[in-house]
Amino acid sequence: MPIVECVPNFSEGRNTAVLDQITRAITSVEGAVLLDVDPGQATNRTVVTVVGEPEAVLEAAFQAIRTAAEVIDMRHHPGEHARMGATDVCPFVPVSDITMEECAELARRLGKRVGEELGIPVYLYENAASRPERKNLAVVRRGEYEGLAEKFKDPDWKPDFGPAEFKPGCGATAIGAREFLIAYNVNLNTRSKKLAHDIALDIREQGRFARGPDGKFVRDAEGKKVRQPGRFQFVKGVGWFIEEYQRAQISMNLTNYRVSPVHAVFDAICEGATDRGMRVTGSEIVGLIPLDAMLAAGRHYLERQGESTGVPDERLVEAAAQSLGLSDLSPFDPREKIIEYRIARPAPLASMDQRQFTAELASDSPAPGGGSVAALCGALSASLSSMVAHLTYGKKKFEELRPRMNTVA
Repeated sequence: MPIVECVPNFSEGRNTAVLDQITRAITSVEGAVLLDVDPGQATNRTVVTVVGEPEAVLEAAFQAIRTAAEVIDMRHHPGEHARMGATDVCPFVPVSDITMEECAELARRLGKRVGEELGIPVYLYENAASRPERKNLAVVRRGEYEGLAEKFKDPDWKPDFGPAEFKPGCGATAIGAREFLIAYNVNLNTRSKKLAHDIALDIREQGRFARGPDGKFVRDAEGKKVRQPGRFQFVKGVGWFIEEYQRAQISMNLTNYRVSPVHAVFDAICEGATDRGMRVTGSEIVGLIPLDAMLAAGRHYLERQGESTGVPDERLVEAAAQSLGLSDLSPFDPREKIIEYRIARPAPLASMDQRQFTAELASDSPAPGGGSVAALCGALSASLSSMVAHLTYGKKKFEELRPRMNTVA
């Protein structure tokens, strides 16, 4: 089943009655699962996370945008965060069995409907952008709500959908498609914010300001400091001290975990900690993580241990969680932290034990029947073949067959 995430941001973080109306509009759509509502008092902004099958999430996003336009009045909106509309941004994020282009098409469909049915000006951004200069959200939102009336006078900033007309109550909305963002913290056995931040400067994409042999900052022809890029693309990070845990952390946003995987970043931080006389005690996922990110980490660590990676998903998740130390600060529950597991619907037959299935099969009901029995036999056969491949993989005399046995498993 294709799963997509949608993370609309609303320009209201203080009035719970208003937020309740928006979330009710989302939960009224069958198949859309409301995972999280995160309001901010200072920013006066709320980030909502919805997941599910694409059509359900698309409908939930539209109903949320429509409700927000009805219950939020931008003329009375103060807040610290940049914003230009009641629904400020609304990105679609691929989770599983769906491509980025399919998410971009969802964004275009939603934008067209919002523009035509609600009369709200819509700009497409990130991977759904209609032109390169509109890809960056910060550029699209420049001038914010207060600058919209003047912005619409510029033909270059005609909205992608909806009228080029200032709507005082609801403003404008940016709708797009982007990669899944993993909020990830790595814990250190130190209280030193300075040491933690020094590692962050090494691994984050932005890096640090370069220094010459004399220890002074390197500057370009215009006298501006030159940056020395960090090790990983699509990684933002800082070091800080967490009073609650009495230790320093490296706090990161991984904005494209396929390019910069969680396990690669974690291993690099372990190296940096060792070089500075520290060690990593574990890490934590803030929010949710896609299943394939955990499976990739599990395969990585099993390979490093010389173990076969042709094991069930549960074993890969366990290997990843243990290797990354995800239970360092609090227990890591895959059912709560992995997005696909969080929204999984129970399968009636698959959730039965052997005795229950056999009893149901022997009853006068036509289901389960031959198809289910054949599927079970096939699964047992595959499991037995996998077992033999694992046993062969583990024998030293068959070392040359390990790659093949891993594939078979």
